Amino acid sequence: MVVFAGQGDARRSMALLWRTEEPGESRPGPKPGLSVDLIVDAAIAVADAEGMAALSMRKVGERLGRTGMALYTYVPSKGELVDLMYDKALGELPTAHDLAGGWRAAVTAWAGHLWHFYQRHPWVLQVSQARPVLGPNEFALLESLVAILRETGLRPPALRGVVSLLFDFVRGAARTVAESRQAPSATGVSDEEWWHTRSRLLEEVAPGFAARFPMVAWIESEGSVPGEGEPYLEHQVNEAFTVGLTVLLDGVQAAVERTGPHAGPVSAP
Repeated sequence: MVVFAGQGDARRSMALLWRTEEPGESRPGPKPGLSVDLIVDAAIAVADAEGMAALSMRKVGERLGRTGMALYTYVPSKGELVDLMYDKALGELPTAHDLAGGWRAAVTAWAGHLWHFYQRHPWVLQVSQARPVLGPNEFALLESLVAILRETGLRPPALRGVVSLLFDFVRGAARTVAESRQAPSATGVSDEEWWHTRSRLLEEVAPGFAARFPMVAWIESEGSVPGEGEPYLEHQVNEAFTVGLTVLLDGVQAAVERTGPHAGPVSAP
């Protein structure tokens, strides 16, 4: 399931994201019992517990003890609600990182925070990056990474590529973990059963597998074993995340050494 941000009224969405208006606050009479933040918090709780597919104005209203219609004074539609949920959830992430240990250590910490954030809120991964939300917390997350990477001395054209690569790398790995966790309930088959059945069948239908695909057999010959209770695929992705991030940052380091600080954009050798 892919959800595209920015489907609500553009002006209303941006005003709500940046809080240039607060619906309901200027109405006469008793102070209202709802607010945009209460509604967004409830919507995040629904998505965390039941997934994005279960999200509706009615369900959010029920969580707050109200009807779905009562929410529309504050949030015009589900389109604006998704934007607000996405940006508010990102506010959990730290925006300052200790640079005392150098840019590599800071980027590693940044990536780790984002990795665990996606695992806490897997529904965020369903919000497409094709159309960004353009909210303050989204920009704060970007600002924090650029502030770290500026320490490399690379110029903006090169750093834009590094920033995109880091976001795509963390998001892609986290999506695989999220999908592997969703698969048992969606299919009715546990990871252990799925892999065991197909591994055994592969041996039957492809007895000469190692001879036919020697490189595949070779690369799998020295894998680590998952811990007790750890799903196979999740173990593989966790391992790949650690190794892949190290290799990615090695590449950035090589680019820094090749070009020198402030030497201009990196180009392929």
